[in-house]
Amino acid sequence: MDGLWLIAGLGNPGPKYDRTRHNAGFWFLDAVLRRFGGELRREKKLLGRALKTRLDGQDVVLLAPETFMNESGQSIRAATDFYRIEADRVLVAHDELDLPPGTARLKQGGGHGGHNGLRSSFRHLGTPGFWRLRIGIGHPGTADQVTPWVLSRAPAGDEQAIEASLDKALEVLPDFLGGRPGEAMKRLHARDRSAD
Repeated sequence: MDGLWLIAGLGNPGPKYDRTRHNAGFWFLDAVLRRFGGELRREKKLLGRALKTRLDGQDVVLLAPETFMNESGQSIRAATDFYRIEADRVLVAHDELDLPPGTARLKQGGGHGGHNGLRSSFRHLGTPGFWRLRIGIGHPGTADQVTPWVLSRAPAGDEQAIEASLDKALEVLPDFLGGRPGEAMKRLHARDRSAD
């Protein structure tokens, strides 16, 4: 499968938010860089930090928007415009309240589930048809607890489970980028079920 992919990790910039649950998308980019090497650099035109690289033979742009979560879509749109990447070649990694820590899921399309980063991405890309890597962070139990929950750090056990789910996602990334998303999903989701 030829062409460039964009992998955008969602989060809030700055040390204050560094290890918060809402920054799970940034954690995924960190895991990719640990595995494959390289470093994100500030790219003013992309409104974020980015790296164009090759992962397992596939050309990829890694992007960490610096627009804050609620305007993530601005940075993603700037990157798709600059590199001429279609929405179906975009993978957005984000925290997911509806999945427990230790679970990661790939999907294409669907709703935003109240996630402001996804909502912004819908608005700026003009379609929900991009891919998502949904990184489970668990739910605090009530809606009024969601904001403090996502903006705080997970306890050590949950954090380790989240990191383990990122490793699982990394294992299937070559299949996904290589044009075998069905195989990637099957392997990732089967690993999740066996871990539950």
